Amino acid sequence: MAESSSAAAESSSAAMSLEEKKKKFNDKFRALHQKRQEARKQNHEQVVEEDRKSKLPVNYEAKKARQEWELEEIEAKKKAEEEGQDYTRLKSLNTQADIADKIEAARKRKKNPDQGFADYEQMSLRQHQRLTNAMKPDMSGYKKMREFVGEEQFYPSADTLIQGSHYPTSSALDRMSEAANGMAKSREQYHRRRMFDPDAPIDYINEKNRKFNQKLDKYYGKYTEDLRDDIERGTAI
Repeated sequence: MAESSSAAAESSSAAMSLEEKKKKFNDKFRALHQKRQEARKQNHEQVVEEDRKSKLPVNYEAKKARQEWELEEIEAKKKAEEEGQDYTRLKSLNTQADIADKIEAARKRKKNPDQGFADYEQMSLRQHQRLTNAMKPDMSGYKKMREFVGEEQFYPSADTLIQGSHYPTSSALDRMSEAANGMAKSREQYHRRRMFDPDAPIDYINEKNRKFNQKLDKYYGKYTEDLRDDIERGTAI
């Protein structure tokens, strides 16, 4: 009797363990199937998104980023105006000095880009544009001169005789002198020929050695200056 009851208990426990294993297997299979369905859905969404992007223009992302940046600029400028602050000053405070210099240099290059040497006519035109952009007209002096010489002499026609009617001011002469001196100085700096200094010490044996010594002095001269002075005085250890 006891043996039959123990056998029945073992059979029932075995049946329960099989049911539990089957249930765990089904749950695991159902979870795997659900993950597979989610992966298929995500893969389909990514394929649709890639197909949508492939049909867009090449510069779409850059154009979108540009539009977002412009929108942020407009909102920040509007906020600064509402608070009564200068937006340009606020933007400069949040910009690094080296980045600001690069932006300013790029802006200047964009206004007057250097396309390289084409001919002397283009070079002269480029210089003319640079000089005219650097000019700062004196409107008060302009009005005074117009009142002094009169409308007829100040705005001459084909029949007007201009003789000694223009008297340049001292400030205009000073500006012309400064401009001429600046142009002469720039020509000296960009001249290809280098002036020979007869008083410079001769510490080379040929031209190649002279250039090599100049490079050494350029990079290491400030570190060896004291040592060279001691050697010349004879006090080096």
